[in-house]
Amino acid sequence: MINSSKIFEDFNQLQVLVVGDVMIDRYLRGSVDRISPEAPVPVVKFHSTDNRLGGAANVALNIKALGATPYLCSVIGQDENTAVFMDLLPKNDLSDLGIHFSKERMTTVKTRVIAQSQQMLRVDREDNFALSANEEADFLRLVQGILTTKKIDVILFQDYNKGVLTPKVIQTIIQIAQQHNIPTAVDPKNQNFLAYKNVTLFKPNLKEVRQNIPLEVHTNVSSLTEAANYIHRHLENKYTLITLSEKGLFLHDQEKATIIPTQARNIADVCGAGDTVISVAALGLALSLDMKEVSFLANLAGGQVCERVGVVPVHKAQLKKEFDRHFQIN
Repeated sequence: MINSSKIFEDFNQLQVLVVGDVMIDRYLRGSVDRISPEAPVPVVKFHSTDNRLGGAANVALNIKALGATPYLCSVIGQDENTAVFMDLLPKNDLSDLGIHFSKERMTTVKTRVIAQSQQMLRVDREDNFALSANEEADFLRLVQGILTTKKIDVILFQDYNKGVLTPKVIQTIIQIAQQHNIPTAVDPKNQNFLAYKNVTLFKPNLKEVRQNIPLEVHTNVSSLTEAANYIHRHLENKYTLITLSEKGLFLHDQEKATIIPTQARNIADVCGAGDTVISVAALGLALSLDMKEVSFLANLAGGQVCERVGVVPVHKAQLKKEFDRHFQIN
C-alpha cells in the first residue's frame, strides 16, 4: 500500500531541471455590458492587468508548488517585457540561474482578454524560429553548468514550438542525462515530436498524437496501445502517457496499458492542465514510483487546475487530500 505522506514529503527533496519555452501569461480583465457600434464585437471595460509566468515557467511553478526545487532553463528577449518576466521569478521564488538573454528574439507574451470569467480574445506576441547556432551553444553551456553544479533528479522538457528546444539542444541534454542516469520527461509539440529519442517518459496529448503518427487513433486501449508502440519504435522511450482531455490519461509501459478516467469536475479553464500533469509525472519518475499510481495522481492534479480561471499551479495539500480519498490510504 502506498504511503502518500512519504511520497509528498519525498517530493520536497527533489531537484528538477526544467528546460523549454517560457512566456508571460498576461490577463487583461474587465467587464462587458454593450456591443460596439463600430463592429459586432463586445466592448470590454478595462479593470486590471495581471502578469503570470507561463509555458515552461508554469511547469517550474507546479514543481515548486509540489515541494521540489526547479531550475528553469530558457531563452527570453531583451525588450520591454524582459523586466516583467525577470521580476516575476523572485516574486514566485524561482531562480534566474538558467535564463539566457537573446538579442535575436522577443520575450513571448500571451495576452488574454477576460470578462465575466470568460476568455474573449487572445493575442500572442512571439518569435518561433529556432535558436541560432551561437545562441544554441551559449544556452547549452548554461544548461551544462547547472547539470555539473546541482544534483538534478529529473530533467523535464516543456516544448511549445517557440524555438528553444532545437534537435541539438534536445539530443545533447538527453545524452548528458543518460551518462548520469538522470530520467527525462517531455511534454512535446508538433515540430520536434519525434526528436526526443531515448527520453524516459513521453507525454503528448491526443491531438498531437493524431497529428504526428500515420495511424487512426481512437480513445480505446487497443488503438492507443498501437499508437504508443509506434512512438516507442521511434523513440525507445520507457513510458508513454497520453492525455485524453475529459476522458483522462492513457499509460503504456511496454508491458501493460491502461486508461485512467478523469474525475468529475466543474471546469472553468483548461489552460495549464498539461503543465501540471507533466510536473507530477516527472516527480513520480524521479522517485521511481509505480507509474499507474503516478498517472492517477497527475490526472487529479490536472483536473484540479481546470477548476480555476487562468494558468495556475497545483495546490499540494488539496491534491494529497483528493489522492488519499480516492485511494483510501493513510
